[in-house]
Amino acid sequence: MRTVTHTGADNTAHIRDITLNHPWDWLSAGWQDMCANPGISYFYGGLFTAIGLGLFFGLDAVGMGYLILPLAFGFALVGPVAAVGLYETSRRQADGINASFADAFTAIRRNPTQIALVGAFLLIAFLAWVRLAMLEFMLFFGAAPPSLDHLLDTILLSPQSLSFLLVGMISGGAMAVGVFAMTAIAVPMLLDRKDCDAMTAMLTSVEAVRKNWRAMMLWGSLISFFTLFGMALFFVGLLVTLPLIGHASWHAYRDLVE
Repeated sequence: MRTVTHTGADNTAHIRDITLNHPWDWLSAGWQDMCANPGISYFYGGLFTAIGLGLFFGLDAVGMGYLILPLAFGFALVGPVAAVGLYETSRRQADGINASFADAFTAIRRNPTQIALVGAFLLIAFLAWVRLAMLEFMLFFGAAPPSLDHLLDTILLSPQSLSFLLVGMISGGAMAVGVFAMTAIAVPMLLDRKDCDAMTAMLTSVEAVRKNWRAMMLWGSLISFFTLFGMALFFVGLLVTLPLIGHASWHAYRDLVE
């Protein structure tokens, strides 16, 4: 199998070529990890579900229900850091070691500063994402954006719908692809390689996506689909879908980087 060498400051990563079959293999391996570690997996899933429900009812209560979809998708941007415990569980599972809740919750200690730096980057990206969504709603719907009850009707059936959706898909899609490229495997790499720095991990992630863009675009699409599916079931589906993505992301890293 041909590999591509990407060199960072203190770390060298050999990037493998993968096929369109690999993302499906990652999901299968992630499901096996979930079945082997149901307690940790469903705890994280329950936490993600609670956050989603909290956002839904909280935004509705303050009259900002129109932000529920942008915030839900924006939460997926910070997922790579939120799922550190799932990566650690899969890492130990691959080594034949049973992971405990303590192992999952303290996983960030393996490389705390560098993981925190990626987390800071994702937080900034999340805030920019939310601000962009607010500006687009104000641009197309004025100072009185749609309420949650009329959100779908407004964004799909109003005269501004086509322009709003087009601008939103272009701007949001470009931002999402950029963040995905920089962080698709960055946090798992930092967890695995304690001597690796955040910049090297993010550059390696970009290179891995660039060299395998077809398979990685499929992977990004699957992440979006499972996130949407989980939210469509009134966020309860996130109990399963987000831990599955988290475990599978570890296997994505292991397949992409030697």
